[in-house]
Amino acid sequence: MIQETTALNSSPLTLQLGVKTDPIEYRYSYEWLFRLLAEEGVPHVQLGTFFELYLLPDAFFVDLRKLAADFGLTISSVFSAHRELGGLMRDEHPAWGEAARRAYRRMIEVGGMLGAEAVGASAGAVMRDRPAAKAAGLARYLAFMKEMMHYAHEQGVAYLTVEPMSALAEPPTLPEELQAMGEELFAYHRQHLTDTAGFGYCTDVAHGYADQDGNVVWDNMQLLQASLPYVHHIHLKNTDGLFNSTFGFAPAELERGIVDVVAVRDLLLAQAGVIPHRTLVGYLEIGGPKTGRDYSDWKLEGMLRESLRYLQSVFPTESVGVQR
Repeated sequence: MIQETTALNSSPLTLQLGVKTDPIEYRYSYEWLFRLLAEEGVPHVQLGTFFELYLLPDAFFVDLRKLAADFGLTISSVFSAHRELGGLMRDEHPAWGEAARRAYRRMIEVGGMLGAEAVGASAGAVMRDRPAAKAAGLARYLAFMKEMMHYAHEQGVAYLTVEPMSALAEPPTLPEELQAMGEELFAYHRQHLTDTAGFGYCTDVAHGYADQDGNVVWDNMQLLQASLPYVHHIHLKNTDGLFNSTFGFAPAELERGIVDVVAVRDLLLAQAGVIPHRTLVGYLEIGGPKTGRDYSDWKLEGMLRESLRYLQSVFPTESVGVQR
């Protein structure tokens, strides 16, 4: 376990490891993944969303929580996987926003049943052919998030989270956007401490900002640092120099990727005093091989184990799962 004390906060920052469930979607069972995580000593699960999540009965999530616990794991977060909750940013028809509202409420309910500390999603995107709609869409989204902070508290969810993205059409991306959204939602929670969930970013260490000409304006480390005063947990994955393709941390991937997990770790520890939590979970977030092919599905296990073992060596966790 790596810890560091800073002058700003005398409590150490503990780094822990988890996995987002996206790569098993329609490919492997949760029992398969939970057993793998227990064998690898990875205690945290972030449930990635899928179409049926919004329709399955409560009993499914009660059973899923128990299954995770049987392996010594905690489903500590629920987070969108498909940009499906971005309707508040769209202005073509109000039905987009209403659909997002209904689905987001259900995701919060699911998080409560799973015992997840945090539930979140990306904020959504303004359509590229309607850029003038961004300000109004963001205002709708922020008003909605304040409403959902109350609902999350009612459902026993402690935090709502947002993922900073890599494009002007998908706020927040720029440092000033990160600060503005973080300050507004932190302030709202402080004003309503007794009846709202808190807010935080699910920051992706592979997200940076390159402009339309392919010039890197803000790199991934700069945007990670800008998010730290508001961060709740992070996504761990690798990427190329333009933040285009994403992949894991197998030896060949480490050779071609730009994400330096050791540098990420060191930045987190050096800036521990500005991070609002004393435990920070990093979730491995990779898609895995091509889905639905006999020649590729079987490769997922090796991909996960290689990346997790590398991450364990530089981003370790203090607790392990229970094999069953």
